[in-house]
Amino acid sequence: MATRLKKAIADQPGAETLASSAYERLRFDIISGVFPPEAKLLIRRLCARYEIGLSPIREALNRVSRDGLVKHHEQRGFTVTAVTEADLEDITKARCWANEVALRESIANGDQGWEEAILIAFHRMSRLQGPAEQADHPVDAAWERAHRAFHTSLISACGSSWLIGFCEQLFDAADRYRFLARLQFRGRTQRQNEHRDIMEAVLRRDADQAVQLLLDHFRATLKYSRVEIDRLKGAREQGLAKPAQSSKKRSPDKAVRSQRAAR
Repeated sequence: MATRLKKAIADQPGAETLASSAYERLRFDIISGVFPPEAKLLIRRLCARYEIGLSPIREALNRVSRDGLVKHHEQRGFTVTAVTEADLEDITKARCWANEVALRESIANGDQGWEEAILIAFHRMSRLQGPAEQADHPVDAAWERAHRAFHTSLISACGSSWLIGFCEQLFDAADRYRFLARLQFRGRTQRQNEHRDIMEAVLRRDADQAVQLLLDHFRATLKYSRVEIDRLKGAREQGLAKPAQSSKKRSPDKAVRSQRAAR
């Protein structure tokens, strides 16, 4: 009896584990649009959704607030941060600056192992359907994981964990807009071709071409996201603000596990 009790206590997740789980799941739900911009986040409903207690949920909300994904209002509680064209342009500008430095440093310093990691990451991503092919379907957890791994592999030899971390934070911020614009990607198979072109330029060690292709890739997200931001603005004026989503139910928990594995 005592042995079983000790094992049961040992198997129980700690508060930090629960808070981290809640944070990752909430963060993904916000980024992927499950909770649309400016949606109110009610703590008790979040507890029910994730089957987690009040304290871990509060900690998760505080953490996504620090990430800039949620706003805390004294009288209104927590709401999902609004999406604006100015914010998107700011994110894109910072993302271009940071990733240019990281990519140039990686091209200058990367070894054969770095090149092989890029090839493997691209191969895994290219075997899966990207947003252009899956716009009417739930988020493909495997592709999202592979997509993030590919972009991380490009800058992984820059020699600065701080810079890589900043680029990943900007990746999350931009992803929120990319998910909003998923329906704009329908039929745009050149998005996958852009990844191939970037990879080939990197492996040729053509830093100028690789940087230009990567920045153009980021700016394409800016272009497509503007369309959805304008649609949201028009819908808000009519009191119908709701992001365009597939009619099919998405599977956030499955995708969350992919995001956790990508970290």
